[in-house]
Amino acid sequence: MGGSKLLFSEAEWNFEALDRTYKAIEEIALGDLKLDVYPNQVEVISSEQMLDAYSSLGMPLMYNHWSFGKLFAREDTLYRAGYTALAYEIVINSSPCISYLLEENTMTMQALVMAHAAFGHNHFFKNNYLFRQWTNAEGILDYLAFAKRYISACEERHGREEVEAVLDAAHALMDQGVFRYRRPPKPSKERVLEKRRRRAEYEEEAYNELWRTLPAGVEPPAAPPIPEDDDGFGGDMKLPEENLLYFLEKHSPTLKAWQRETLRIVRNLAQYFYPQRQTKVMNEGCATFVHHAIMNLMYDRGLITEGSLLEFLHSHTSVVFQPEFSDKRYSGINPYALGFAMMTDIRRIAEAPTGEDRDWFPRLAGSGDWVGALKDAWANYRDESFIEQFLSPKLMRDFRLFALYDKADDDAYAVSAIHNEGGYRKVRSLLARQYDAGASDPNIQVVGANLKGDRKLFLEHHMHRGVPLHHATKDLVLTHIERLWGHEVAFEEVAD
Repeated sequence: MGGSKLLFSEAEWNFEALDRTYKAIEEIALGDLKLDVYPNQVEVISSEQMLDAYSSLGMPLMYNHWSFGKLFAREDTLYRAGYTALAYEIVINSSPCISYLLEENTMTMQALVMAHAAFGHNHFFKNNYLFRQWTNAEGILDYLAFAKRYISACEERHGREEVEAVLDAAHALMDQGVFRYRRPPKPSKERVLEKRRRRAEYEEEAYNELWRTLPAGVEPPAAPPIPEDDDGFGGDMKLPEENLLYFLEKHSPTLKAWQRETLRIVRNLAQYFYPQRQTKVMNEGCATFVHHAIMNLMYDRGLITEGSLLEFLHSHTSVVFQPEFSDKRYSGINPYALGFAMMTDIRRIAEAPTGEDRDWFPRLAGSGDWVGALKDAWANYRDESFIEQFLSPKLMRDFRLFALYDKADDDAYAVSAIHNEGGYRKVRSLLARQYDAGASDPNIQVVGANLKGDRKLFLEHHMHRGVPLHHATKDLVLTHIERLWGHEVAFEEVAD
C-alpha cells in the first residue's frame, strides 16, 4: 500500500483484507470500547446459504422439518423477485460466536458487519444477564448436532410422518414452552453425566455408513432412551405450570420415550431464543452503536477512506431510519433506531448533560464514563427495564412520542400523554410495557390433571385486558395439545 495505513481501498474483498480489517476492529473493540467477547468464527456464505440460515431459525445445525423448507421457498421467491433484500449478516449466540458474512457484500460492508456482529452482538450475548442465566453458549452447537442426529434416527425407526406430527405439535407450543418467571429445573450432576453417557453410546453405535445400505426390514439402532428416573409419566406435579411443553414432556400418559425427548429438544430451543425476544432493542442498539463507533474511529485513524465512510453512513442511516406514524412505511418503533438513539443519548448525558439530564439521571449525568455506563446497561437490563430507566425527555421529544387511550366503546382515540413535563413518565412507562413479553404472550397455564381417573387435562388462559384468544387459532393449538396429552383437554378463559 506504499506506506498508506489504509486497510483496503477497493470495493472487492479478499481474505487478506478481511484479516487485516478484523484485527483492526478487534483492537478498537477491546482496547477503546473495553468489550468482552467470545472467541470469533467468521464465515463468508452465499445468498442461498443465507436464505437457508433464515429458514432454520438462523442456526448452523438444525433438524429437518417441512416448515423450514416452506420458509426457504417463500424467502427465496421474494428475494429472486426483488421484493426483499437479504440481511448483511447472521450471528449465532455460541462459543465460539459464529458470524456469517454475505459474499455479495462490499469490503466496507464486511467491515461494518464484523464490527456489528462479531463484536457488538457478541459482547451482548456474553454479558447480558438473561443470556448468562438462560442460555449455554458453550454447549448449544453440540446440542444442535445431537438433536439433528436424534431426530434423523427417530425418522428412520418410527417414520417421518410420525416424527413430523410430534414436531408440528411441539412447534405450535414453542411460545408456551419456556420458563418465564422461574429458572428451569436443573437435573443433578449424576443425571447429566448419565444422559451424556447414553448419548455418547448412541452416537458411537449409530454412526456407521453401513446403516445406509441395510436391506429392507432391517432397522438401525433405536433412538436413545431417556433415563428411567426421567421417563415422564406421573411424578410430582407442581401446579399451576406455565411451561406447557415441559408439563407434557414430564406427565403425558401416552408419549413414548423418543417423543418426550423430541419435546425436550424443541423446549430447549424455545428457551434458548427467549432472551432474544426480550432484548431486541438493546441487542440491536448495542451492535449498531458499536459498529458506528468502530467505523468512525477507523476513519479518524486513517484506516478507511472517505468513500468507505460515506458508504457506511448510507447503510447506517437506512438501518436507523424511523418513519413517522403517518408514513405509509410505519410499522411500529424501529428497534435499531430506538436502541441506537438510547445508546448515543447515554453517551451524551455522561459527557455533556443539560440541567434536565441532571434532574432525571443524577448519577449518570456528567460522569464522563460513558463506556462503563453502557456496559452496565448492556449487562443488567432487558428492553422493558432499559426503556423504563434510560429513556430521556430529549429522546421523547426527538421521536415525538405520545400516548393514546383507546377504549373499545368509544368512537375516537384520546391523547392521554404527550412529551411535556406531565407526560414524560407516563409515555416512558407505557412504551416500556410494550416490550414486556409477559404482557404480549398469552398467559396459559396447566391448572389440573386427573391422572388417576379419566386423565382429563385442565388449562386456563388468564386474559390480558379482557382480550380472549383468536378462536380458530385456539382450536388448532388445542388439537396439538390433545395429540400430545392423548386424552380430553378442558380449556377456560379467565378475566384478570
